[in-house]
Parts: sequence; structure tokens; C-alpha cells
Amino acid sequence: MRTTTLFPLGAVAISIISYLYPGLLQPFKGYIVPLLGLVMLGMGMTLRSADFRNVLRRPRPVTLGVALQFILMPFMAWTVSEALGLPVELMLGMVLVGSCPGGTASNIICYLAKGEVAVSITLTAVSTLLAIFLTPLLTWLYIGQKVPVPVPAMMLNIFSIVLAPVALGVFINNRFGDRLETVKRIFPRVSVVAVILIIGIIIANTRGQLALLAAPVIVAVCLHNISGLAGGYCLAWLFGCDERVRRTLAIEVGMQNSGLAIALVELTKFPLLAALPGAVFSIWHNISGSMLAAWWGRISNERDLGSDPLL
Repeated sequence: MRTTTLFPLGAVAISIISYLYPGLLQPFKGYIVPLLGLVMLGMGMTLRSADFRNVLRRPRPVTLGVALQFILMPFMAWTVSEALGLPVELMLGMVLVGSCPGGTASNIICYLAKGEVAVSITLTAVSTLLAIFLTPLLTWLYIGQKVPVPVPAMMLNIFSIVLAPVALGVFINNRFGDRLETVKRIFPRVSVVAVILIIGIIIANTRGQLALLAAPVIVAVCLHNISGLAGGYCLAWLFGCDERVRRTLAIEVGMQNSGLAIALVELTKFPLLAALPGAVFSIWHNISGSMLAAWWGRISNERDLGSDPLL
């Protein structure tokens, strides 16, 4: 079974189990951060140092993608939250998700959608690096007047749970990658299991509020994700990108590293309810991304897509 199929099925199943039997995963709240570190290590093992240098070879699509990632998504998170009148804890969670870098599954979805995988990988790598500074600053900009946002502490947390494991993974891949092909093939599934467990832990520990808040959170997350997918595609079209890069930017902008948003709630001691949008986003963006990739994969073939004039 493909990882993109396994994830949403597993995430929905663990959500139901955690809601019905919260005692199973409630004691594992302290494992959220280590699990995300494992996911980030796996992400690093899919990257090489050349992926970061590729920004110099393809600056325009990468610059456009990063700009859309960190301008459109936090703005839409704040806009959707205001429009729906979400409580401040959920608005904080939405803004955190919107301010995070691209999701770890976006490269797989991009491949299935016949996008520019090289651009997708580079965008994920660059946005992950920039998140050390931009995620805390954007969170403070949009929600700091309602909730105290400790920007320096968030930067340090992102460094420790994102940059350090990713850098270690890149080093391992550069140094020993050819000898670790079996491990590299297994890691995507390990990452999927880790994120599924994170979702289950959040659902179990916020069960008491879910009955009242599940519907508005689901609506907010769906609107946020769809606005990212549509905005990434349409704005790439306005800037003259061809079909491959339009698809790539749609996926990179619309799919967020929501696991990071969840971990930041835990590390920064925000109210745990703020992790709920990240948990729902983790489920939904993989479902919507997989559906979109399947549709794009059916309606086009390689010779229809051409090459991007921006590359």
C-alpha cells in the first residue's frame, strides 16, 4: 500500500481510537517532540547538500514558492480564523500551521502529480531552513497581540527539533547514503507511523473539547488548505510558470509541516488546544493532496506538461 494511502487511513483510525479510548495515548504526551525529531531525521535522509544549492540554479520558482509559503499561508490562516470567529487558542494553532514550512509528504505528492520533484525538494529544504526565523516572527506578527509569543525560545526550539535532525539526516545521506538504501526506503513509513501517533496523542489529550470544536476546526483547516493549493497554482500561473511548476507550487504551498506546529505548542507551553488545528491539518492535507495528485496524474501525461520558462 502506498504511503500516501496508508497515512490518511491510519490517521483517521487513530483519531477514532484515541477519541473512544483516550487513556491509551494520553500518557504519551511527552513523546510528541521526540517523534517529530524522528520525522525530521527521516526528511533529512532524503536530502543532499546539492538540494540546498539548487536554489542558485533555479532562483525564480524557488523564490516564488518560498514567498507564497510564508506570505499566503499565515495570512489565510489568520483570515479564515477571523471569519469563523475561532477562539484564540484555535486561531493560534491555525497561525502556527500557516507559518510553518512545507510538509514532509509534499515531495511524494509532487511526484505522483507529475510536478517538478527537484523544485519541490529544494523548496521543502529552503523553507525548512527559513522557518527557524520566519515561523516565530510570523506567529508573533499575526497573534502576538492576543497571545504572548516567545520568539527567541521558538527559534531555539525549531533549531533543536528541525534543523539539528535534518542536518544530521543530510550528513548521513551525503556520507553513507549509498550504503543505507534499505533504511532510506523504510524511513518514510517510520515517519508516517510517528505522525499518526502524534495525531492520536493530541486527539486523546483534547477529547473533552472536541465535541464542541471539531466542526469549526475541520471547516477552518479545509478552507486554509484549499486556499493554499488554489493560491499556489493560480499565482504560479500569473507569474508565467508552466503546468509542472504550477502543480509543484500548489502542493508545496498547500501542504504544511503541521507536525512542527504541534511540537511547538508542546515546547512553547501554549494551550494544548492550539495543537488541534495541526492534528486535523495533518490528516486533511494528505487526503486532499493525494486526491489532487491522483486527478492530475489521470488527466495528463508527460508530453503535455512541457518545461517551465522560469527554470
